[in-house]
Formats: sequence, C-alpha cells, structure tokens
Amino acid sequence: MDLRLRCFFVFPPYLGGMINDDENVALCALNKIFGYHPRLALSLMEAAGSAAAVFSGEKPCLPGYPELAAQLNASTLDWAAAEIKSVTEKGFRFLGLSDPEYPDALREIPDPPLGLYMNGSSSPAEIFQLHPLVGVVGTRDISPYGKDWCRKLVQGLADAPVKPCIVSGLALGADGIAHRTALECGLPTIGVMATGIDSVYPWQHEPLAMEMVRTPRCALVTDYPMGNAPLALNFIRRNRIIAALVRAVIVVESKTKGGSLMTAKYACGYDREVYALPGRADDIRSAGCNSLIRENMALIITTPEDLAARLGLGAPVRWAGTSWVSGPEGFRSSLERRYPAVPEAVRLGMAVYRHRGITPEELSSLLDLPYPRILELAGLLEADGFLTTDLLRRCCALERR
Repeated sequence: MDLRLRCFFVFPPYLGGMINDDENVALCALNKIFGYHPRLALSLMEAAGSAAAVFSGEKPCLPGYPELAAQLNASTLDWAAAEIKSVTEKGFRFLGLSDPEYPDALREIPDPPLGLYMNGSSSPAEIFQLHPLVGVVGTRDISPYGKDWCRKLVQGLADAPVKPCIVSGLALGADGIAHRTALECGLPTIGVMATGIDSVYPWQHEPLAMEMVRTPRCALVTDYPMGNAPLALNFIRRNRIIAALVRAVIVVESKTKGGSLMTAKYACGYDREVYALPGRADDIRSAGCNSLIRENMALIITTPEDLAARLGLGAPVRWAGTSWVSGPEGFRSSLERRYPAVPEAVRLGMAVYRHRGITPEELSSLLDLPYPRILELAGLLEADGFLTTDLLRRCCALERR
C-alpha cells in the first residue's frame, strides 16, 4: 500500500480539521520507542488501525525486540502527554505523522519519522510548502575551496527566479556556511538537528540557530525528544531526514566516510537528485564527492547557474551596479568601490582571486610589496569579507553581494 495513502487509511483521527489529541500523544510515544525502527511501528499501526490502538489493544509480540514491546504501556503514554505539554509551553511544536501539517515529503519514504519537533516563527505550511527544498551538506573540515563554493552555490540559488529553501544539519563547516549564506541572501533555511529541540549542537551555532528561529519561513526540526544529547548514532536519523525532506542534495565536500556521503546515499534511495562538487584528485576532503561522481551516484556541479537551471529553479539573474556580479570584473568592481583610495588593496584582492591558495610570502613577491604591508592588506580584505585564509595562511577570494 502506498505510504501516503496508508497514513490516511491507518489514522482516522481528524475531527473538524484537527488531529485527535490521543492519536498525537500515541505517535509521540511511538516515536520515543521506535525512533530507530519506524517501519516496525508502521506495521503495528497498520495492524491495529491507528497509533492509539497500538496501546489500547492486546500488547503485540515483537520477536527480537522485547525491550521495545515492554515500553508499549500507559507509562509511556503519560510521558508523551507530558512531553507534548512541555513542548507547547516552551513555544515548540510536535507534528505527529497523521497531523495534516506533517511534511508530505517525509510521508513518501518507507521509514518516516513518527513525529517531528519544530521550532520556528512560521507555520509548518509556510516552512515546508512555500519553497522547493534543497539540501546542502559537506564536511566539517571544510577547505577554503569548499567554503568559497558553498557560498557561491547558495548565492547562485538565491539569484534564481524560483527561490529555494536551504536544508542542512547545523553542523560546523559546510552546514553552517550554507545556513548563514542563505540568511544573508534572503533565502529561508531549515536546520535538521541530532538533538532534542530544546538544545543546539554545536554550541558555537546557537546564535545562528536563534536567528533562524526568529526569521520567517526558517526553522529548526528534529525527531528526537527533548533532552536528547548529540550522540554519534543520532546523526544517522538526522541525515535521513535531510535527504527525505528535499528534492535534491548538494554535497560540497566530503571525505570517503562521513555524514555527507550517508545523506547522499539516503537521497539516492529516496529517489532524490544528488549533485557533487568535484575536487582535486589528491584532496581527501573531495574524495567522497569524486567517488559519488565516478560511481554515477551524483551529477557533477560545474557552475552555480547550471545547478540552478538543472534543479528547475530557472537561470540566475544577475544585476550590475551595487548587486553581486560574478567573475573577475564583478570582483574588481566590488574592490574598487570599497577601496577607492587604496589601489594596493585592489591589486592584492585580484591577485588572490586569480591564484587560489596563494600565501602572503608569494603575494609579496608577486606584487613587489613588503611582507608587513601584505599582511596589513590581507587582514583588511579578510575583515571586510573579500578573502579568507586557512591555518597554513593560504588565501582564497570570496565573491560577495
């Protein structure tokens, strides 16, 4: 039976457009018990007729899962009722699988979360239905190349006629850059977390997370009950939700093992599109992306414009003047507007633009400027967001709006 149809067949709790409280409590309880085994819960609900009926009838026999069967009791329902009350009091939302506002994209997969916690200032419909959802993921150990391209890709999607919502995992590295760039470009963004909705991990992203919560059409979501810590195992469920929510996953940088590759594989299994940014053959941070492309699991990313068009968002529209214009001409004009009285800053910026990964020593030789002056100019451009440096002091240009 098709899952989307099955959800409405199994759950008959709609009364005047409202979901029955008992059904929502039962789904919250089942989510706690079967969070790692949602298919098992779905089979129980199909046999019983609803989530509430799983608890009201004869206790089912679950060969191989006696510890889960033991939790199908009134105590777990009491916990779920208290959980939903606390969630509501804290200003969050719990969407059970049979809630009309539960994301349709999650209903399409064979192992949907039984419930979804949400923290945001907009309604679920505004968050999940107004924009195409596109996932952007990558390694935490992101390189300057990856940072630059992550920004370029999200900016390119922001310039498309159809504006997407950027979905990522709120982690350090590529995730944080994708969320931040989306906010700067006026795109909505969703952070899928591996913790309870009442905490943020990593702690460094708490200001970013709070800005997302306050911004219309943005949200934090998770399927973990409140109080859950960010254990390593939790990220598997998070990656599955990212892959299921979106129409396409973009992998910016990834090693041969890690969450980004897992998200891409989930996306392939859910019949979502996967795109990967190619990297140097000897760069371990691009090895995962290169393998996805080599094994025909992902389409290659060539330009932000091409990506937007292939995603069906239309060709990005660029404007002259004060808006962002890609390419060396646009970068030079931005530098000249910012530093009309400092031509050396323009020269340095363009040198970095043309020579990705160049060091201050190399810049000093190339531009015939004293080393201290190079450090001064590079610090100025980095503070203004025109370039970035890594731990080895290699410089890379950042195209800006």
